[in-house]
Amino acid sequence: MKKIGLFFGSFNPIHIGHLILANYILENSDMDELWFVVSPQNPFKDKKTLLSDHNRLDMVQLAVKNYPNMRASNIEFSLPKPSYTVDTLTYLHEKYPDHSFSLIMGEDNLSSLHKWKNADRLVENHHIIVYPRLSEGPKTESACSNHSNISLIEAPVIELSATEIRAMIREGKNVRPMLPPEVFEYLDGSSFYK
Repeated sequence: MKKIGLFFGSFNPIHIGHLILANYILENSDMDELWFVVSPQNPFKDKKTLLSDHNRLDMVQLAVKNYPNMRASNIEFSLPKPSYTVDTLTYLHEKYPDHSFSLIMGEDNLSSLHKWKNADRLVENHHIIVYPRLSEGPKTESACSNHSNISLIEAPVIELSATEIRAMIREGKNVRPMLPPEVFEYLDGSSFYK
């Protein structure tokens, strides 16, 4: 059985923090591959600063092309909107019965996990890998954080924010060090985020 880690996000844009984390998880787990699942519409996020689904998928494909164990996934593009993780996982299990899927999420998502659609089913049926995030204020203990399917890992904390990167692009500031070179080239000279 092939073990796949699923890293969901809008990747608007994908940055080096995402790649560092993905690489760390691949190198420090028994996972065979890590898939960046580009979300078309997060029910909790504002859509007006979101680049088109296909532009964001293109950037993820460019960012992972030199990493043989990482891939970009557009699996949610064909599913009903808004996308719910539990529905995507059900679909993936049907499409890839020979794969086992783990969910990768930040500590900040763990504290709101109880609000997710069918959260109990998600935790019961999937391994969830939680990476640390720097957060303001005290850490909130999630009801599920002690579940045996949840692993908190000591990954490096790379606090880069796509929101900040978009703001810097709008202000004409240099974001080259924050982006994979191919993603920087893709955005440079375009009107994206301006």
